[in-house]
Amino acid sequence: MEYRLRQTMALHPRIRSTTVLCVRRDGKVALAGDGQVTMGAEVMKSSAKKIRRLHNEQVLAGFAGSTADAISLFTRFEEKLQAFGGNLSRAAVELSKEWRMDKTLRHLEALLLVADAKSTLLLSGTGDVIEPDDHVAAVGSGGSYAVAAATALLEHTDLSAREVAEAAMKIAADICIYTNSNIAFEELS
Repeated sequence: MEYRLRQTMALHPRIRSTTVLCVRRDGKVALAGDGQVTMGAEVMKSSAKKIRRLHNEQVLAGFAGSTADAISLFTRFEEKLQAFGGNLSRAAVELSKEWRMDKTLRHLEALLLVADAKSTLLLSGTGDVIEPDDHVAAVGSGGSYAVAAATALLEHTDLSAREVAEAAMKIAADICIYTNSNIAFEELS
C-alpha cells in the first residue's frame, strides 16, 4: 500500500502554491495574492492571478489550491452571491454546504478567502465557513507567515491595510518557498 501511494505521488506530484492574505484597517480591506505556482520542486508559473473581484466589484475573493477547482468555486460562489443579493455570509454558507455534499464538488482541492466591506470569511470543502476574530486572515502555504507579519504590523505601526498586506506578503515570500514576490492587490473601502 505504501509503495502504491508513493508511486501515485510520483506520477502526480502535489501542487503547492500560494499565499493569499486579507487585511482590514480603518474601514478598508486589502486582499493580496502572490503569483507563484509550483509542482514538486519546480516553479511552473510566477504570475498567476489568484484574487479577483466578484458581485459588482463589491466582494474580493482569493484562492489557494488547484486553479481549475478554484475557478469552478469562484463561478459557483458568484452564482450564490447573485441568488442571495450579495449577502456574503449566506452565499458562503450555501456554497460550503453544496461543496461538502455534492459528489463532484466534494473532491475539489482549494480554499477560498472572501471579503466584503463588513466581513472576511474562509471557506473549505469540509463545510467550514470561518470568520476570523482578528483583522487578518490568509490561506495557502505561506499563509501563517503572512498572518504573523500582518498581525505584528497592525499592532505596531499605523500603516494602511494595503501597506500592511504588501509588507506582510513580502515577508511571507522571503520565508515560504512556495510564495513569490509577484503580488497582486485588490481593495475595498
